[in-house]
Amino acid sequence: MLRGRSLSVTSLSGLPLWDVQELPIEDLLFFEVAWEVTNKVGGIYTVIQTKAKTTADEWGENYCLIGPYFEHNMKTQVEECEPPNPAIKKAVDAMNLHGCQVHFGRWLIEGSPYVVLFDIGYSAWNLDRWKGDLWEACHIGIPYHDREANDMLIFGSLTAWFLKEVTDHVDGKHVIVQFHEWQAGTGLILSRARSLPIATIFTTHATLLGRYLCAANADFYNHLDKFDIDKEAGERQIYHRYCMERASVHCAHVFTTVSEITAIEAEHMLKRKPDVVTPNGLNIKKFSAVHEFQNLHALYKSRIQDFVRGHFYGHLDFDLEKTLFLFIAGRYEFSNKGADIFLEALSRLNFLLRVHKSDVTVVVFFIMPAKTNNFNVETLKGQAVRKQLWDTANSVKEKFGKKLYDALLRGEIPDLNKILDRDDVTIMKRAIFSTQRQSLPPVTTHNMIDDSTDPILSTIRRIGLFNSRTDRVKVILHPEFLSSTSPLLPMDYEEFVRGCHLGVFPSYYEPWGYTPAECTVMGIPSVTTNLSGFGCFMQEHITDPAAYGIYIVDRRFCSPDESCNQLTQFLYGFCKQSRRQRIIQRNRTERLSDLLDWKYLGRYYMHARHLTLSRAFPDKFHAESAPPTTKGFKFPRPSSVPPSPTSSQHSSPPNSDVEDEDERYDEDEEAEKDRMNIKSPFSLGQIPHEKKKQHGEHKN
Repeated sequence: MLRGRSLSVTSLSGLPLWDVQELPIEDLLFFEVAWEVTNKVGGIYTVIQTKAKTTADEWGENYCLIGPYFEHNMKTQVEECEPPNPAIKKAVDAMNLHGCQVHFGRWLIEGSPYVVLFDIGYSAWNLDRWKGDLWEACHIGIPYHDREANDMLIFGSLTAWFLKEVTDHVDGKHVIVQFHEWQAGTGLILSRARSLPIATIFTTHATLLGRYLCAANADFYNHLDKFDIDKEAGERQIYHRYCMERASVHCAHVFTTVSEITAIEAEHMLKRKPDVVTPNGLNIKKFSAVHEFQNLHALYKSRIQDFVRGHFYGHLDFDLEKTLFLFIAGRYEFSNKGADIFLEALSRLNFLLRVHKSDVTVVVFFIMPAKTNNFNVETLKGQAVRKQLWDTANSVKEKFGKKLYDALLRGEIPDLNKILDRDDVTIMKRAIFSTQRQSLPPVTTHNMIDDSTDPILSTIRRIGLFNSRTDRVKVILHPEFLSSTSPLLPMDYEEFVRGCHLGVFPSYYEPWGYTPAECTVMGIPSVTTNLSGFGCFMQEHITDPAAYGIYIVDRRFCSPDESCNQLTQFLYGFCKQSRRQRIIQRNRTERLSDLLDWKYLGRYYMHARHLTLSRAFPDKFHAESAPPTTKGFKFPRPSSVPPSPTSSQHSSPPNSDVEDEDERYDEDEEAEKDRMNIKSPFSLGQIPHEKKKQHGEHKN
């Protein structure tokens, strides 16, 4: 039986869900292995980095992360120190003594977890020998030209070596090791081949082959059980990587993945059903003032408005107070991330807004990094013109203010027709003339290297969204990650998200989906799909997701055209909301953030570690029975539902400043209802058997 204190896990409503036994932390060491430790290269970095505080609080000095060493990351993110654990110190010293370069320190993030970092290049001279070890262990060969796979083999071999040294000096403690993705999987394979006394967990965040097949526009979810896996992997020249991933899955004591949609995928692609689904969370920080996030939205929205003023100078014939800012962000995977269906929906939305003569304008940002030759000159010029106009307005304002002040001191009401002299009028006319431009506002902020073949730009040319005066939908491609040091749009990603009105992520392949999750915790509504882990998670816990600002597009059981029409209706319905309705919806969206807190979702990982220990050391640890699936309430449909687009709404958007007179809304009352009716995210039941047969999906 697991020793330790009894822990009662409770839902957000305060009701206990199940009782488990805490692990005997003092008798265990827990290592987490990932290529993304201190190395920001993908979404797994966010998982590791945000979960670190919760895990470190639970495990203390018995928790350590393992990753690759990069000098620039080491200097800026890690504080070197001596290992406090004797077994880890002996392992580090032994490896350094035998020609490796191993670094130990604290990762300077929340929780300050310990990290062990291996210098891959310093140990590359062992590559051929380690290739032989891998072949002897599982008959997987790695081509010499696959630099990434070779690096992963070195990393995995060093990990297995380190774990061997630790277990040799661990003095009776048991070791649990969690490996993330195929990049870390070689360490798991070699550790099991060498029969190291460790309990192992392998977590896949997305299958290799699944990502490749979806990027190639395969009808993936409709043919999960029909693919010739070996043939598909071979044709894409990733067969060795696929074998490394599949071997890792089958060598692990416990196999986990991040969502049920990925669990179904993994069962077909990797031929093993996950033991536990571990949804991804975030560190949630609540403001002391309940509506502070609304104030931040107004602050950062004004910064985006400044950028738009410059970008559209000479064509700024729309009201910025009636302009909505939408965005899509992430890796530049045109179809996987749903940029294709989003652009088509924008074309249809533009048509609807023009037909109904709407006074609402939609500015859409595509934040997706691509190869560029620096900023577009016309875009930089726009920001310079805006700043010049601002300076001119301020100088005229100061002169006007001084004359007005002097007149009032004399007890006179100045003649407003004479208070501006001819020089002032001349200056203002020159400023107006400087805003004239012959060309349309640019679609992209940078000079694209592959302009003619770029998928987003090619689609924009096809659908004709060129930012003309008659277009109610304007498009801006920003092919670079956002930064507060940018001379063009000086905002960090979090600030930019808070300033937008809606995040749109209609992904076809999205095992979890951190971008809509980040929108949710910031109180910004978002669009997701039922093919993303986040979308499925929210569908399970919310009765009317759209009322809470989570618009879920059906890309699984609908045709591409039907999905596009549904997305268009979501966007059009959002455009028809009044300002008050958007404020109400943002309040509801932010209230969902507790669902995504690692403080709660970390319990899934706790359950996985229980199960791992019971399988690895059955004579010493006995797993508690899996907690039953909770059948609690979902978030209810709110009594005031205007933010949910419905067929009964008017055919044209109302004035954004007009409030519905019959709109019933009590913020405190509704918040209390939500707190009492939340459906707990802690159900750890098995993946329903019937779901693996629910195909019939359409490729969009």
